[in-house]
Amino acid sequence: MQSKIILLLLFFLSFFGNLSAQVITVSDDLSVRSDLGFDILGEMKGNLLLFRDRTARFEVQAFNDKMRATWTKELILDKRRPQIIDVIADKESFCVFYHFKRKGNTILKAHKYDPAANLIDSVVVKDFGSVFYTPDLQTLASEDKSKIVFFEVENQSDVKAISFDIKKMKLIWEKEYKSNESSWNRDFREILTDNSGSFYLIFERDNRKAQLEKHRFEIYQLNGSSIISKSIPMTEFVRYDIRFEYDNLNKKLVAGGLYSEESSAWARGSFYTNFALDSPETPTFHYHPFNDEFVFNLMEESEKGMKNKKNKGIMETSIQEIVMRRDGGILIIGEQNRHLDRGYGNTRGSVGTANSSYGGRYITDYFYDDLFVISYHPTGEEHWKKVLHKKQYSQDDDAVYSSYFLAKTPSSLRLLFNDEIQYENTVSEYILKGNGDFLRNSVMSTENQRLRLRFKDALQISADVVIVPSEARNKLKLVRVKY
Repeated sequence: MQSKIILLLLFFLSFFGNLSAQVITVSDDLSVRSDLGFDILGEMKGNLLLFRDRTARFEVQAFNDKMRATWTKELILDKRRPQIIDVIADKESFCVFYHFKRKGNTILKAHKYDPAANLIDSVVVKDFGSVFYTPDLQTLASEDKSKIVFFEVENQSDVKAISFDIKKMKLIWEKEYKSNESSWNRDFREILTDNSGSFYLIFERDNRKAQLEKHRFEIYQLNGSSIISKSIPMTEFVRYDIRFEYDNLNKKLVAGGLYSEESSAWARGSFYTNFALDSPETPTFHYHPFNDEFVFNLMEESEKGMKNKKNKGIMETSIQEIVMRRDGGILIIGEQNRHLDRGYGNTRGSVGTANSSYGGRYITDYFYDDLFVISYHPTGEEHWKKVLHKKQYSQDDDAVYSSYFLAKTPSSLRLLFNDEIQYENTVSEYILKGNGDFLRNSVMSTENQRLRLRFKDALQISADVVIVPSEARNKLKLVRVKY
């Protein structure tokens, strides 16, 4: 009997063999009272680099392996009101993209820096000329950080896109997509880019039960030579939520999501598809209804779950991300979340005061609760699905401390999150294996640390190191978690 217990213990330890103790290192305080924003650039030449947009100047702050500040360097950009659009970094350099005015023209420019924040290259990406308004550029970087696409939407239907090679510091292509049928607010679903710098626009039409026979997704690929399009019918169910991703390893687009039947308020199951855009075959969605055990496990603690005895499905849930499996399958990660706006006023107050029935203020409550993960084989068969319990509540903070961060390793996924959204808090994680087995683990306590961790803005810099920013009372700290 004792030998069986020892063998069982050895199996458990080998299965979760990467659960070594974490080493937590916290940086010194940085005052961010006047900062517009920051970007954690990652580790380069033994230093962790932080980019800071300080309104009137731009700085890079370096930290050593003990998270002590070692040096600060100001970046000199063009003088005429430079505005940062994005900062993209890899292991060897980082690139700052910004626009500024020169002789009345709006210029989009890129500066590339080495790990010591020395300027090594500078190019004009585009001269927009003398435009009436500054282009409202949005960005999307490729998975390998080698390409970036700038785009803007005009007239709710026209999209202008610019693809730029960060490694070679040169423009790849520039293209405009025009549609007389699309409305950005009504039909737009998602944008993607791949490691070649192609740009994907995804629209959805007729997502309602009365028009199911016409329900479809329309995908447009913009690249240097052409615009390729594909229509994907989804005529069986109403889409509840969906996420698309480009699988750079298998050169395919993939999509995973949730579908509805009678009521769009309830998701009744999940679905998955993958396809090559240039394939003549019409992609097929693979649907799998939720079983009772999954639904009741996910909904059991909610008030609406108590009214769900007949398995209406799940609700107040969104797909947060798609994780690629090397074989072409995917993991769908979803989360229960909602926010509630409620008035706060005093009907006896004077008109126009903060406590009057006319001038009372609103409070927003944020609820970020259980996670679920669904694994799909590339054939469309469901592999497994799991519910990972958590419960987060906050108020009037835009939920910046809620949700989770996903860290990927060759053997497992780690989902890190705050147990509660408050100063005296503990941080937990779920370690999820490829076969669906998981373990919940305590990572650290923030008691007496003056930390408020923003896991949504964390960065994984290696297989065993995650950097998490903490922002509280206009003070920024960086927390290094090493496994």
